[in-house]
Amino acid sequence: MNDLSHPGRIGYSLPQIPEDLFTVVGDLSKLIPNSMTRSTDLKLPEMSEPEVLRHYVRLSQMNFAIDVGMYPLGSCTMKYNPKVSQRIARNPNIANLHPYQDEGTIQGILSILYDLEKMLCEITGMDAFSLQPAAGAQGEYVGTLIIRNYLKDQKLDQKDEVLVPDSAHGTNPASAAMAGFKVIKIPSSQAGIVSAETVRGLVSDRTAGMMLTVPNTLGIFESEIAQVTKIVHEAGGLMYYDGANMNALLGRVRPGDMGFDIVHLNVHKTFATPHGGGGPGAGPVGVISKLADYLPIPTISNSDGRYRLDYDKPRSIGPIKSFYGNTAVLLRAYCYILSLGGEGLKVASEQAVLASNYLLSLLDKEFYNPTIPRGIHAKHEFVVSSSPLKRKSGVLAGDVAKAILDQGMHAPTTYFPLIVNEGLMIEPTETETLESIEAYGDTLNSIARNSLVEKDRVISSPHNAAIGRLDEAKASHPNTIILSWKQVKSSQTN
Repeated sequence: MNDLSHPGRIGYSLPQIPEDLFTVVGDLSKLIPNSMTRSTDLKLPEMSEPEVLRHYVRLSQMNFAIDVGMYPLGSCTMKYNPKVSQRIARNPNIANLHPYQDEGTIQGILSILYDLEKMLCEITGMDAFSLQPAAGAQGEYVGTLIIRNYLKDQKLDQKDEVLVPDSAHGTNPASAAMAGFKVIKIPSSQAGIVSAETVRGLVSDRTAGMMLTVPNTLGIFESEIAQVTKIVHEAGGLMYYDGANMNALLGRVRPGDMGFDIVHLNVHKTFATPHGGGGPGAGPVGVISKLADYLPIPTISNSDGRYRLDYDKPRSIGPIKSFYGNTAVLLRAYCYILSLGGEGLKVASEQAVLASNYLLSLLDKEFYNPTIPRGIHAKHEFVVSSSPLKRKSGVLAGDVAKAILDQGMHAPTTYFPLIVNEGLMIEPTETETLESIEAYGDTLNSIARNSLVEKDRVISSPHNAAIGRLDEAKASHPNTIILSWKQVKSSQTN
């Protein structure tokens, strides 16, 4: 912004200090400790208020958002966020609450959070929930710590292995390892699922548990889940449900009914608030009754209509985050669940699955090879391999993603899960119209066809975005991006 600066321009006005205030306190500058005063002027751009406003509006127009268009990031569930949830979360009576307030002054928000816990128990088939974890990955860590502490109390310290599918989110093995477990990888079957036979061959008296996403990251329901949970339980292990893909199951099946002992939910994906962009999330963790004492502290209790935060839980794994989680995100989830109700949640899940299968049906199989076995329907997301397109034209999945940006659309998730070559992971979500889904399918097919005749243009895209193609290898280097400000020259900032 310093390039737009002109000496003497002012974009703000401060109220005049009343003369009688000088009479009372004297020279205001003398009230400020020397350690808190600057020795040099603050070098800020000198601009008018309209110039500042237009600068930030221009920056906002360079970004893509769910309020601009379809955002089909597979696994991230970037769906439309109802504005009523936002308005309620911004209500000053809620937004201005402080975690250090006396419990007697925050009974309203505690009652909301308490009711949300009960709702999530009903939705998942669990017996108790903690809303404290700040994201799905932190929820996984909580779950694996609960497994560790429970087994320790059962004098089963030899159980030090956790089974994780090769299609899992990368945070699964990371969370298990952080909790002190050895990770045992489960290879996917030809059908793209975890087979009971493979699990039977991997469990032992060292098996502490298994982490599983249902449906999995390929968008396929784990059809042998009942046998798998039985095998793990017979080996003395616990079943952990990664709730990243719960969008596909709402109102249809509950993790608890499938045999899971611990569940985390990405409420910032499943119940309103769009995921992504590094913003706040929430990853509540639910457990069956025998594990309830291990949940993080504090927990919320209700005695004769009075709510309180309980810290006296000797078996708890302890606090996992300050206070009681990202309350604004949890409040939005509460609003979302109440606004839809049980039947509404079921319909949302059904529409997400329909949207996914419809978009998959539109893609040209000459260029995009589905990973869903023939005769099986995808759930709320699907993965295709663009390997056929690579063989025909040399254009990669990453090139396709960049070319989509030129059409004013957002790219899908690329190269995940890692078991799919040239993978594109696509999730249209339940909030998109038929027209937007069809437009997205047409765009993917058009890019593939253009790759055969205009390869150079496709692999050099985007051309219409605010900036061109970045050096992603350089961008990922730790010395490339320095997230701090310092003045380099009087007319330049870094």
